[in-house]
Amino acid sequence: MANGANEDDLAGLLARVAEALERLAPKAPPAPDFSTAEAFVWQAANGHFEPVTRVNRVPLRLLKGIDQASEQLLANTERFAQGLPANNALLWGARGMGKSSLVKAVHATVAGQTESAARTGGGLKIVEIHREEITSLPRCLQHLKSAPHRFIVFCDDLSFDKDDTSYKSLKAVLEGGIEGRPQNVIFYATSNRRHLMPRDMMENERSTAINPAEAVEEKVSLSDRFGLWLGFHNCSQDEFLSMVRDYARHYRLKIASEVLEREALEWSRTRGARSGRVAWQFIQDIAGRLSQTLDRA
Repeated sequence: MANGANEDDLAGLLARVAEALERLAPKAPPAPDFSTAEAFVWQAANGHFEPVTRVNRVPLRLLKGIDQASEQLLANTERFAQGLPANNALLWGARGMGKSSLVKAVHATVAGQTESAARTGGGLKIVEIHREEITSLPRCLQHLKSAPHRFIVFCDDLSFDKDDTSYKSLKAVLEGGIEGRPQNVIFYATSNRRHLMPRDMMENERSTAINPAEAVEEKVSLSDRFGLWLGFHNCSQDEFLSMVRDYARHYRLKIASEVLEREALEWSRTRGARSGRVAWQFIQDIAGRLSQTLDRA
C-alpha cells in the first residue's frame, strides 16, 4: 500500500510539474489573418504583420514620365496575380521619380482587378519589409507561403554598404536557395543604386582583391537575381509641368494654369531639381495656400 501511495504521489507531482511548465512555456503566436487588410508591415522583432489601414499612395495614372516602367511593372504584376510566371523586380535610379509610388500604385490597380478573388479567400496583398530587417526575410516568408493569398514583398531604398553581409539572405531567397521564394510571393525593391552598392565600394573591392572580378562578382550577382530591372531617370521640364498640371487637375486646385506653371518652375529652381517628388511637394504647398485638402486615395 505504501509503495502504491508513493507512486500515486509521484505521478501527481509529475503531472503538476508538467502543467506548470506548460503554463510557463511561450505560446506560439497565432497565425496571421491577412484578410483584415490589403497591406501589412512586417515586424521582425515579434514576428507580427502590422495591418496598414490606409496606404500612402497616388493613383497610377498620375505617375508621369515613367510610362515604360509603369507598363512593364503592371504587366508583370498582373501575370503574378493570375498565377502565371513573373519576375522579381528592381526599380533603380534617380531619387524622387516615383519608384516606391509605382510599386504601391500598381498593387492598388491589380488588387482592384482581383477583388472577386479576395472575396473568396485569395487576392493580392503587399507586405513591406524594412531594409534593416532583411535578414528576417526567410522567417517572414514562412508565414506567407501557407496563406491563401498572393503577396508582393516590398523593400524600399534597398542598398548595402561595406562589410554588410545581410545581402546573402536575400540572394538565397530570390533564386539561389534550395527552397527559393514561395510560389505565392514576389519580391519588389527600390534603390538609388543599380547594383545595390556604392560605386566606390565596388572599385575598392577590385583594387584590393587578388582576383578583382571574383571579388565583386558575389555582390553584383545580387542584382542579377532580379529578372526585371526598371531604370528611372531625371525628368525634363515638360514632364515636370505635366506632373504638376495633372495633380492640380486631379485635386481640382483653383489656380490659373499660367500661374501654376510659373510658380512650379520657380519652385523647382529653388529645389535644384525636377522630379515627381518635387512636383508633389509643390502641389501640397499650393493646396495649403489655397486652403484646399488633398485626399491621396
